[in-house]
Amino acid sequence: MEPHKISVIVPIYKVEKYINRCVDSIINQSYTNLEIILVDDGSPDRCGEIIDNYAKADKRIKVIHKNNGGLSDARNKGMQNTSGDFLLFVDSDDWLENQMIAELVQHQVKFQADVVQVAFFYTYEDYLLFDNRYYQRGDAPVVLDNKALMKELVINERVKNFAWGKLYKTEIIKDLPFKKGVLFEDVFWAHQVMQKVKTYVIIHQPLYYYIQRSDSIVSNYTPKNLDIIKGLMERQCFIEEYYQHLSNESYKVLTKTILIHYNLLLLNRYKDQDGKYKKELQQLIKKNYIKLKKAVTNDKDLNWQLRLFYVHPFVNVFYLFFKKLVRKVIMNPNTSELEKINL
Repeated sequence: MEPHKISVIVPIYKVEKYINRCVDSIINQSYTNLEIILVDDGSPDRCGEIIDNYAKADKRIKVIHKNNGGLSDARNKGMQNTSGDFLLFVDSDDWLENQMIAELVQHQVKFQADVVQVAFFYTYEDYLLFDNRYYQRGDAPVVLDNKALMKELVINERVKNFAWGKLYKTEIIKDLPFKKGVLFEDVFWAHQVMQKVKTYVIIHQPLYYYIQRSDSIVSNYTPKNLDIIKGLMERQCFIEEYYQHLSNESYKVLTKTILIHYNLLLLNRYKDQDGKYKKELQQLIKKNYIKLKKAVTNDKDLNWQLRLFYVHPFVNVFYLFFKKLVRKVIMNPNTSELEKINL
């Protein structure tokens, strides 16, 4: 007997090429007690027609058609129409192994978890990448209490800010809508959810395929990508109010993100021709320099970058270029390389 009804929410927009693979992977799950909510976010291609045909063939499928409002709005619409005990978000260009939901539910029942996170593959056209820096495939599940969970969320390595790939107790998230009109909406949302979580389980079997598309929002940089810094600033205020002991760790992540995005703006300088956004990031560093400096004290490389950036951003750019050149000359391997699986 399948103990829980699971609602699967799939926001859909301009993914005609991928939608069949995604929906097929959900309807063919070995766990069958599902409510599948497909939200057509005003997609201009044939996605609406395709998912209507799925709904005719499978009574578990509920289709919602709406005007385009973005990923957050589509997820929120799905959440408003859910009736499951637990909820799972799936991005419409990704797909699942057929036992994924069964595995998530099994671990939820075993540990009475509020949220269960599954491992995933970064999926490219002809190969997969698995992040084996912290866990190996087949390792025993990890169970986190709230304090440990929030630390891992801030670090964003073992526990990612992604909304997808996690089974949530519906009652925890039903009153926490995603912020509309922003990129990286998960960063604005995840910490609010995790504050309510008492037991969080990580399973290390990669059962979710996270596609890496050249036309995705993270591949085509624009100043809108700076929304992630706004999200991290919001989270910083939240951390200082509720998890003060994680303040330095949070500032450390913020520092790294600001420096990365400044350099991305340099690489895409035609999108910031008057330097407005670069100046804003520079001011953000200067305004918070004392706090940021304290936060990165124990990270030698980031400490150097922050100090050099404070002198002048270009000094840090030269430092990074020199470091890259040295690494190339001595052929020092990238220690963060992930496990590669050829298809």
